[in-house]
Amino acid sequence: MDILFGNKPLIKEEEVEWALDFSENQVIRNLPTFTDKFQKAYSENNFYHPIENNYWTTGFWTGEIWLAYEHACEKKDGNEDALRAAGEIQVKSFLNRIEQKIEVDHHDMGFLYSPSCVAAYKLTGNELAKKAAIMAADQLITRYHPVGEFIQAWGAMDAPENYRLIIDCLLNLPLLYWASEETGDDKYREIAEKHIHTAIKNVIREDYSTWHTFFFDMKTGVPDHGATCQGYRDGSAWARGQAWGVYGCALAYKYTKREEYIELFRHVTQYFLEHLPEDMIPFWDLEFTDGDEQPRDSSSASIAACGMLEMIKYMEKDEAELYKGYAQKLMKSLYDNYAVKDFKASNGLVLHSTYSNHSPYNTCNHYGVDECNSWGDYFYMEALTRLHKDWILYW
Repeated sequence: MDILFGNKPLIKEEEVEWALDFSENQVIRNLPTFTDKFQKAYSENNFYHPIENNYWTTGFWTGEIWLAYEHACEKKDGNEDALRAAGEIQVKSFLNRIEQKIEVDHHDMGFLYSPSCVAAYKLTGNELAKKAAIMAADQLITRYHPVGEFIQAWGAMDAPENYRLIIDCLLNLPLLYWASEETGDDKYREIAEKHIHTAIKNVIREDYSTWHTFFFDMKTGVPDHGATCQGYRDGSAWARGQAWGVYGCALAYKYTKREEYIELFRHVTQYFLEHLPEDMIPFWDLEFTDGDEQPRDSSSASIAACGMLEMIKYMEKDEAELYKGYAQKLMKSLYDNYAVKDFKASNGLVLHSTYSNHSPYNTCNHYGVDECNSWGDYFYMEALTRLHKDWILYW
């Protein structure tokens, strides 16, 4: 593999520590507003507003609370009790959400329940969190199609126009592996593995760029075609989708130990790195680079960094150091140029993310452009935590 960005600096240990301290303090500052409520998926003028627990992104905020709790416990700084109490209040909200089936008819049960309830159970042994997360796993597998062997992303299950998966779902599957581990029932793991193999076989193109969504024939399950919803155009590489591919391949290897997934990780990551601009933080679609008047998506850099830091656990020393270096360079650029450093400037953690940017070719709405977003903040904290210690992941 060619060594890219060889002249870029690595984030220093003291910068990681400072960023984690700031992140913990920012979470503490936000608790009065965001304990009984949740952060909206994206900020407006760099400030989040509160919402009910009824959107696919609310688990990321709770994940920030648990990451802050871990950091506070390590430092013994006195914030531990407040953070745990807030996290447990949110766990009760997630239990209520799955019991009442509030906006759960989609594939994002992992995004909702891994960083909130699986995290709570792993960190504190919270039995309500365990119950909620297993119920969420049960909900997720209702979207599995034996014809095609995949978990449908969204929409009515009997509609041909919805008969598709999306690359994001690779991050939802760890919930199923965890559920099999906790219950002893292999059905969750078996469905996860079938989805992984179907997804990776179809969403990664010949040049190792990735499709956002991929459709199947509803009657036969035969792969039909790829398309984008949030990318610039069907043939381009949506930056966050490529980053989900980086992290998703790492998790696919973690859970299946299939050697070909390490090789796919290398190629998907190489494509991501080769299409970054000079400061290493991608534009919202990898079609764009320096000189294009397009918004960035800083969240993609954090997601990709997390994927690299996961995959290095399974690599030989020299290759592991290479990818760790890329992750450290990504985090250095985020820390220097994108991270919030002033509480008065934003109640988020990382600026210049893009949720969904409309183009002449895609079908998605235009919102959360050049703002903070909740997964960008969460994965920034996760990557920092991974660099700081041997982290037991929530995924």
